[in-house]
Amino acid sequence: MSKAFTKEDDGEGDEETELPVPALPVGAKNYITRAGHERLQSELKSLLRSERPKIVEIVSWAAGNGDRSENGDYLYGKKRLREIDRRIRFLTKRLEIAEIVDASRQTRHDQVFFGATVSYVNGRDQEQTVTIVGVDEIDADSSRISWISPVARALHKTRVGDVVEIRTPAGRETLEVIAIEYGLDDPGPGQE
Repeated sequence: MSKAFTKEDDGEGDEETELPVPALPVGAKNYITRAGHERLQSELKSLLRSERPKIVEIVSWAAGNGDRSENGDYLYGKKRLREIDRRIRFLTKRLEIAEIVDASRQTRHDQVFFGATVSYVNGRDQEQTVTIVGVDEIDADSSRISWISPVARALHKTRVGDVVEIRTPAGRETLEVIAIEYGLDDPGPGQE
């Protein structure tokens, strides 16, 4: 049979493993800090204006080189293009439902809400400090936790001196709030 009448497989139907995306509770708003919103917008612009056009150019060039079934540039380019398009769709949807929360405008500085930087002591007398941010801003290295995380939910509306209990894989643990700060909407990872 002539190759002219066969369907060319460029991997379109391949099942690709996606990175886990933090889920929002059903019906919940996508709360995000101003800095987090700006980072997502910047990433989206970079993908649309820079990275995607480069990959389209590579795929176009590779497609002109003949047999696509064994053309690594073409196959990798198409795969990368699908990844970029998937990320663009994700960012677009997240930005559409994003609700920016300016923690510096919080009037109740004595309680823990979204955007607070909270210091607490756990049951093992270890002091930790976390900043409560949106699900798209999580960064364990910078102690930035999601507002829907178990720790953030346990700390929600607490005051300095309050003790809360949280269930962990190791069992129940107590957390005592020792400090609450607002207005630290820092640029986050890689944005200093």
